[in-house]
Amino acid sequence: MKSFLTCLCLLTILSHATAEDIPGVVKEKPAIGRFVKIDAGYMVPYDITIPGTQVKFRMEPIPGGEFVMGSPNGESGRDELEGPQRKFKVDPFWMARTEVTWGEYKVFMGLYEAFKSFEVKQIRKVTEENEVDAVTAPTKLYEAEFTFEFGEDDQQPAVTITQYSAKQYTKWMSAITGSQFRLPTEAEWEYACRAGSQTAYHFGDDPEKLVDYAWFTGNTDEDGTRKVAQKKPNPWGLFDMHGNAAEWVLDGLAEYQPGDVALNASRDWLSIKDLDPRIVRGGSWEFDANACRSAARLGSDHEAWREYDPNLPKSPWWLTTDPARGIGFRIMRPLKKVSRKDMEVFWKIDNEDTMYDVQDRLTEGRGVRGLVDKTLPAAVKALEDE
Repeated sequence: MKSFLTCLCLLTILSHATAEDIPGVVKEKPAIGRFVKIDAGYMVPYDITIPGTQVKFRMEPIPGGEFVMGSPNGESGRDELEGPQRKFKVDPFWMARTEVTWGEYKVFMGLYEAFKSFEVKQIRKVTEENEVDAVTAPTKLYEAEFTFEFGEDDQQPAVTITQYSAKQYTKWMSAITGSQFRLPTEAEWEYACRAGSQTAYHFGDDPEKLVDYAWFTGNTDEDGTRKVAQKKPNPWGLFDMHGNAAEWVLDGLAEYQPGDVALNASRDWLSIKDLDPRIVRGGSWEFDANACRSAARLGSDHEAWREYDPNLPKSPWWLTTDPARGIGFRIMRPLKKVSRKDMEVFWKIDNEDTMYDVQDRLTEGRGVRGLVDKTLPAAVKALEDE
């Protein structure tokens, strides 16, 4: 009887659910602005306020479809690893309008002190039973003046971020909002960047026009990232997909595999166990126009990118050495929810070196982790009010 009543209650809840119950989905066709038609109504741009703060960011709807990933043989500046071209099917999703900014990332950084306080107070303990709901917070910067040499304005993209820390950020954001956020796969990123184009850039093939859309070495005499969204967006409302800060995706770097059957962008991505090479996309302020093309790929080199890090072992959360001061990330949210188990694939540590480095920091007290859920912002606020 109890089981029957439970099912009845669930059916009642689902029968009263509307498109408006899903963030970023409305039932009626919008009179103005961008939208994507779906079975449940219309995906629209929407703002998210990070719970417990006044910090906001915007998500843009990306339509589903198919595209050809990589660059053709004749594209100027092409690298061999941009081929052979391969077709992908892409499900609808939302992508952040800009890279994650310092204003957003510093909220996450603030968890380090909060988690330390929870440990002292013996509250919100991480145990074997609940550790699946825990994240590690970034440690304090060893030399903040160096990291922030080019600025730390709230509207500048957060940079020097490792892929591991970016994944932890998306897990934290998912837990406190109830939505499923993650890094995009490489195919999802390129699809969103291209916005329906098959040219070198989302606006065409002429690199002379890149100055209207990107911060890169060809249009600035100043070093460093700039405030996001100062240039023109692509047709799907995304800013700085070319230049400013390069962006982590989920995949490892390897040659594309030839084939005639279209792959699935959310499932058929390259998961690797080695720390390198993992992919960053889009180019940054210190890259030339060719390196900012839609198909351009850069493989990670943690030994070089952490050369200036004096810690032993090197930090699993922070990079130190250029081009790392131009490397950040952008988050996405799929329209179709998946199981918690499937989401863990996008968040977890997938490399032994990183796992040992994190554990070493935790054991020595130089790192900290804490539980993340919808009650976390209130718990952090209570600490601040003491």
